[in-house]
Amino acid sequence: MEISDLKIVSANVRKDIIKMLELAGSGHPGGSLSSVELVVDLYFRHMKFNPKDTNDPNRDYFVLSKGHVCPVLYAVLAQLECITPDELCTLRKAGSRLQGHPAKDKELPGIEVSTGSLGYGLSIGAGIAAGMKQAKKDNRVYVLMGDGEQQEGSIWEAAMAAPQFKLDNLCAIVDNNGLQIDGATKDVMNVEPLADKYRAFGWNVIEIDGHNLSEVDKAYLQFKETKGNPTAIIAKTIKGKGVSYMENLAQWHGKVPSKELVQKALEEIDASLK
Repeated sequence: MEISDLKIVSANVRKDIIKMLELAGSGHPGGSLSSVELVVDLYFRHMKFNPKDTNDPNRDYFVLSKGHVCPVLYAVLAQLECITPDELCTLRKAGSRLQGHPAKDKELPGIEVSTGSLGYGLSIGAGIAAGMKQAKKDNRVYVLMGDGEQQEGSIWEAAMAAPQFKLDNLCAIVDNNGLQIDGATKDVMNVEPLADKYRAFGWNVIEIDGHNLSEVDKAYLQFKETKGNPTAIIAKTIKGKGVSYMENLAQWHGKVPSKELVQKALEEIDASLK
């Protein structure tokens, strides 16, 4: 799929996120919307991922470390026809496979590991990557994290280990939108200079605009070409991207809009394509 086509896919994913959360009556719009381009470009242009056989042993692995933004992953899996549109409407419902955080035990296609407690996705990803190296397999591992999540000590244990074991098949993606549930990350526990920290630990670091699909695409290509070191993509993003009244506001971390505001959001997303 061409990058220009991904703009339409990204808009559809954003609309599905809004619709899912409205029906659920709860969930996390801000970080789901900020990470759309990062996930869309990955699945449609870079990951080895077969929607008809999501357990293909030759697949690449995606770990959604910040599990609360699972609506973006569910919406992308629906675009790939791993999930039906009807099932998207069951988000956070009792008995649904689409839980409020990814649940491996629900046997939902495309979910590699249960996540939710922040901070351990990078360690899981590093473990998978190390296993692939030992088995002499060329599977790659992608881990999406939040910037607030970088406040967890376990992140930095994994960040120290990955270069030690030369895990050049591991790509850490930081959705750096500057906000977390309690406010600005710089005020809660400042994680900057984030890129310099990863470089100091021995990572290949790429800094991008996380909503510019061309920059996102080039970053994933550079990761694939890098040998000997893991890659960290630090993506500057906007929390609530695509919905004007949500953008750059921490209050939309875990808040669902009213019916009227849902309609406004959908209209704005459609207008962005014109």
